[in-house]
Amino acid sequence: MAKPLKLAEDRLLPAEPRVREIARALYAGVKDLPIVSPHGHTDPAWFAGNEPFANATDLLLAPDHYLFRMLYSQGLPLEKLGVSSRQGPSKANPREAWRILARNFHLFRGTPSYMWLNHVFAELFGFDVRLDETTADFYFDTIGEKLATDAFRPRALFDRFRIDCLATTEGPSDTLEHHKTIRASGWQGNVVTAYRPDAVIDAEHEDFAASIQRFAELTGENIYSWSGYLAAHRARRSFFISMGATSSDHGHPNAETLDLSDIAAEKLFSKIVSGAFAPVEAQEFRAQMLTEMAKMSLDDGLVMQLHPGSFRNHNRWLHGAFGRDKGADIPTQTDYVRALKPFLDRFGNETRLSLILFTLDETAYARELAPLAGHYPILKLGPAWWFHDSPEGMRRFREQTTETAGFYNTVGFNDDTRAFLSIPARHDMARRVDCGFLARLVAEHRMEEDEACEVAMDLAHNLVKRAYKLDQPAAKAA
Repeated sequence: MAKPLKLAEDRLLPAEPRVREIARALYAGVKDLPIVSPHGHTDPAWFAGNEPFANATDLLLAPDHYLFRMLYSQGLPLEKLGVSSRQGPSKANPREAWRILARNFHLFRGTPSYMWLNHVFAELFGFDVRLDETTADFYFDTIGEKLATDAFRPRALFDRFRIDCLATTEGPSDTLEHHKTIRASGWQGNVVTAYRPDAVIDAEHEDFAASIQRFAELTGENIYSWSGYLAAHRARRSFFISMGATSSDHGHPNAETLDLSDIAAEKLFSKIVSGAFAPVEAQEFRAQMLTEMAKMSLDDGLVMQLHPGSFRNHNRWLHGAFGRDKGADIPTQTDYVRALKPFLDRFGNETRLSLILFTLDETAYARELAPLAGHYPILKLGPAWWFHDSPEGMRRFREQTTETAGFYNTVGFNDDTRAFLSIPARHDMARRVDCGFLARLVAEHRMEEDEACEVAMDLAHNLVKRAYKLDQPAAKAA
């Protein structure tokens, strides 16, 4: 017999009755605010073509490494889960892949994925029974039927989710054709891009040579000269800004920065493009390019984001067979105080430039990140990210950063997801956790309730718009 699915109204709110009462009131004031999603990895082709999503597997399972990494950890092969490989699209039967997820859905108990998916199942698709082996086909067929209707096309869901702005992430070699199509369509959904130059900065990336060549073709610059290479970045950044970009995004292995002289930087670049470089020189080039990107941001206004601390593609075999972003990225210990010193010596006191820092190393919150952001005007703290995008991760973030950096040296919440349907669930989780944290401060007489109401609204909506310059006339016009 199928087990009931019902979302508790007080989920994630504090258990203590008095604190929960305050949290309920705070949450009521922010739960229906529009969603601002300034950094993510959804596919702009969805909104350009507005074609129906194919089925539950292709939409919910196959693109979501949070899901298939758990199944893989239990010995279930990606070949059977609908995940594409280097050989092309998966040949797995979508229904059979969904049945595998359903049989193993108990593996996700206690994880944020379990809460996100149940939110999607109950709130979006209206299910009142849980996903398991007995309901797998019912789920698959019901989701498929609804996806075939106009109400579940990408643009309709975008509007239903009350998304104020959604940023995708593209590289310098992307032509942004889908963003052009969106703009030409007359649809009012605000989908913008973000400039992620990693593919032409990370010389150790397997596609670096091809990306550099495409970079040259798109810009017409001699990118094998230092001046031409920098000019190409400026040209692409300008184009991205014309497509609504207000930020750049940098996914480096660590937070190291350098501030070399022009002569030294040009000499280093010559080694990089020659291919005759050592690993330490590839790292030095990434470090120097953060400084170069900051120089450009002073001119064009793009907000910088730095996402360091992931050992990408740790599973060598999986990377060889399936490529990047297949759930094998592992957090590493990350230094910020020493690593950012050259950058902060150059730009730390700038008020016209903003660098949003993320981390996968929670030990750095109170020791490094909060003190840095609590001092340098240039720095803001991004929310608990990736592996820590969870109720406990969000609580730890607030507990360890607030006393030193406050709330207003953080940037609210961003969902950083490829899973489009999970966006409302992720924002709802963040709003509930933040309201619970604020309610405790009120109950302990560390903050007045009217102040907590203002902070809750800022964390849910206002700070993120301000941090990513989405409240400015140019961004609104774009």
